[in-house]
Amino acid sequence: MNKRIFILIVVLMSISLIGIISVQVYWINDSINNKQQRFETNVRIALAQTAERIKEREEQDILREYTPFIESNLYRTKTGVANFLYQQIDTTGRKKFLFSEYIEEEHEIPTQNFGNPNFDESIVIKKITGKRDFMSIVALTGADNNYANNRLINKFTSTSNFNDWNTAQLYDAFSEVRKRLPLKKRISNSELNATLKEEFTKRNVKQEFKYGVYEDGLATSLKSGYFKIQPEDNFYYPLFEDEKGNSIYKLYVKFPNKEKEILSDIVKILILSLLFIGIIIAAFSTSLYQLVRQKKISEIKTDFINNMTHEFKTPIATINLALDAIKNPKIIKDEDKVKRYVQMIRDENKRMHGQVENVLRISKLEKNQIDISKDAVDMHDIIEEAIEHIQLIVDDKKGSVTKHFKAISTEVLGNQFHLTNVIVNMLENAIKYSEKPPKIDVFSENTNKFFIFKIKDEGIGMSKNAQKYVFDKFYREHKGNIHNVKGHGLGLAYVKEIITNHQGSVFVDSEKGKGSTFTIKIPLI
Repeated sequence: MNKRIFILIVVLMSISLIGIISVQVYWINDSINNKQQRFETNVRIALAQTAERIKEREEQDILREYTPFIESNLYRTKTGVANFLYQQIDTTGRKKFLFSEYIEEEHEIPTQNFGNPNFDESIVIKKITGKRDFMSIVALTGADNNYANNRLINKFTSTSNFNDWNTAQLYDAFSEVRKRLPLKKRISNSELNATLKEEFTKRNVKQEFKYGVYEDGLATSLKSGYFKIQPEDNFYYPLFEDEKGNSIYKLYVKFPNKEKEILSDIVKILILSLLFIGIIIAAFSTSLYQLVRQKKISEIKTDFINNMTHEFKTPIATINLALDAIKNPKIIKDEDKVKRYVQMIRDENKRMHGQVENVLRISKLEKNQIDISKDAVDMHDIIEEAIEHIQLIVDDKKGSVTKHFKAISTEVLGNQFHLTNVIVNMLENAIKYSEKPPKIDVFSENTNKFFIFKIKDEGIGMSKNAQKYVFDKFYREHKGNIHNVKGHGLGLAYVKEIITNHQGSVFVDSEKGKGSTFTIKIPLI
């Protein structure tokens, strides 16, 4: 896959994923905000209605409790009379109509009568009553203004209260008395709690709540258990406002589980949204992983073909040259040269056969087509045998292999042939990737359950990224199309498969330019 196309696909997929997730997160956040705003609005309306109901209840209490005081004559201190006279004369019928009105009754009531013994004061209330006299007078003489000559033919009297004026004055006066009463005498905890519950229920606010009433910023006894003002979490509304909207009392309410309850209302939709986001992320990750994997496989395939071509190209060329030489009339008569060339052909053919066997062996291992029989073997003996296999190569390169055997228990259940190949492969790698004369150290040690051995070299080492993939099939650290080190990335893959088959583990610790250390752990018998 073209690198630019690959990057473009990844970028477009990333933008799409970020966009979808952003929309989902925005929608969830918007839903939560709307729910919270509706909740806060309903709470404020409920508090306003609660305050209004309490105020109306107190107004009714005042009118019910204090009206009898001004209906009684006990506290009447003065009666004032205002007379308004209206006269109308009917000259045709020789009749005269009189109308008069009176305003009267002043009451002085001590405040001790209203449950407030701390104030030695009195309240003056004027009760206003309208009295109407209607008279029909007939003039007996021609002098209409002479009342002595007139005769009264009809008269009646009616009275009525100015209820609106009286009620307003009564409420205004006694509400002042109420303001001076302690708060607990104006409203009880049970009333306030019940009223709040009713108003919250009307507006579908079902969360558990706590409340407290504060007077000029100080806590009162009117509260539900322990309550403390927290401005960021509390709602409040004034109680007992006067006609100007002022009040010294504030009712605070808080909802301890507000966030939890708000989220619980949309939890199903929230879970579905998170599920879909998870599916989208999983699908994107899988797609991206597959793209990267396919790209990596494509690169590995290309490297493998290049490496395998290079590995086969040299022996094929050598065989062709040897065959051409044998066909030469001068050479074919020389038996020694013919044998040498035939041996060369055999060696190169054996080399190519070994390469093919490596590929087939890995394939069979992955498909579990190789039956690895296991017996009790001594790991020190196997390591010694593997070192003998590569000793000539090490000597030829003027290198050294140093053994540091500290393991006491060395017997494992394994296959001698494959375990020997594993160690030979690792030692050959240490030789191949050493630019200087190879210096190799082999260590062994024990734990309670494992035999551990390490192969340490001072070669070129490898990057951190290469260490992640070094045991993958066909992987070789990318260095362009350079084949200064022969191989096609099967040796360590074979090592991994064999060690895993023996219920062991293998890992590498390496630093670029400072060498590598391969560690293998195999269970003891």
